[in-house]
Amino acid sequence: MVLIFNQRLSLVALLELALGGAALFVIFGFVMSHHAAMVPGGSTQVFGSAGILFAASQLLAFGLVGLLRAGTSDRLGSLTLRLLVSTGLGAVISHFVFDLLPDAHLYQQSIPQAAVMSFAALMLLRGFLLSGVQRNVFSRRIMVLGTGADAAAVARAIGSLPSSEATLIGFYPVSSQSRSVPSDQIIPTSMSLEEAVARTRAHEVIVAVREQRGGSLPLSHLLNCRLRGVRIVDLPGFYERVTGEVPVDSLKSSWMIYGDGFRQDWSRRFVKRVFDLLAASVLLVLTLPVMALAALAILLESGRPLIFRQDRVGLGGKEFTVFKFRSMRTDAERDGIPKWATTADPRITRVGRFIRRTRIDELPQLFNVLRGEMSFVGPRPERAYFVEQLSEQIPFYGARHTVKPGLTGWAQVRYCYGASVDDAIKKLQFDLYYIKNHTLFLDIVILVKTIRVVLKGEGAR
Repeated sequence: MVLIFNQRLSLVALLELALGGAALFVIFGFVMSHHAAMVPGGSTQVFGSAGILFAASQLLAFGLVGLLRAGTSDRLGSLTLRLLVSTGLGAVISHFVFDLLPDAHLYQQSIPQAAVMSFAALMLLRGFLLSGVQRNVFSRRIMVLGTGADAAAVARAIGSLPSSEATLIGFYPVSSQSRSVPSDQIIPTSMSLEEAVARTRAHEVIVAVREQRGGSLPLSHLLNCRLRGVRIVDLPGFYERVTGEVPVDSLKSSWMIYGDGFRQDWSRRFVKRVFDLLAASVLLVLTLPVMALAALAILLESGRPLIFRQDRVGLGGKEFTVFKFRSMRTDAERDGIPKWATTADPRITRVGRFIRRTRIDELPQLFNVLRGEMSFVGPRPERAYFVEQLSEQIPFYGARHTVKPGLTGWAQVRYCYGASVDDAIKKLQFDLYYIKNHTLFLDIVILVKTIRVVLKGEGAR
């Protein structure tokens, strides 16, 4: 993993971005060189701008179709199809983007040829990177300190990663800990931890031991490993990096107090607010026709009210009224008891099922964003009834209210719809990751992922 703008990116994915972007830029420049005579007074600066826009459009499409995972080896047929879709979508995006340049039609003429060459270049690049993945060229060698249940959980998490990111080389036991891992993977204690790290050429040691008092950890050896450049990572830090969440069952208040992140300075709030206003205004203008059709469909099917108003808990634990298109019957909670939506919920109307699946029902919340009650990206706001229950059962649940709630969020693009306490715990872990690490870059990543989630109809109920 590589840290970019406080966000962790796979080294292979980063290489694919860098090499792919450079290749796309060169390809478009090569194609444009054959059309240079057709561009009177065309400057190198304009050609360069066109090349950058073409490369950015292709890489955006690459990410939208979920191809930015070079550690995974799709079947050749599936990879070819997805890459065809990606280059085609990138060509369409760049066609419209080129309208920003003078003599746009001349640059647009180069797109088909450049797209064909881009497809071939990206296929070759993926093959090159996958060959390196298969040889473990990019993989970090990880040793786990501990042999208990936590060590076994760490091993499962490492096993779920692409081989390009991590290779488990074994477990180094500590005293008085149970054995929950395969015995053939346990490193003998005849050599010290320091020696084991050196002999196995480990890059990283994961400390999978929760009880660290009473001299259970070989601290002097860990310190020596650290001073020699070996990374030492605790359980919360490991899960945060690997899964994009902060597990509450291994979390301590001291970790949140003394750890990095959780920055809420005025500059970050200012940038986020400007981004919210611009994004909400643009999206509101673009979706007005869709909102008008949704309102008409609701009116024809089940009458008024068209807009559903409900109190939710926002920043600082204060309640505000959230706006949504009504997707349930008007008597959905006639007994007065709040309920989570369930799969195939009978209270949802036919129109409601469609607008929930496509997230059209959320569009009126753009007005909440413009009013400053919500942000474009953040934890989804919950009702006070559920917040009170969940706060009693889940530690650190109140941390969700230290940032504005959002139209979409890290939990929404990483996890399914939440309809239970267990789901709420899982989503809180993703929310804590967002609160700890949120930046404008992460917000943009979430928005790109949200587009893919909406197009696939994932997670809606």
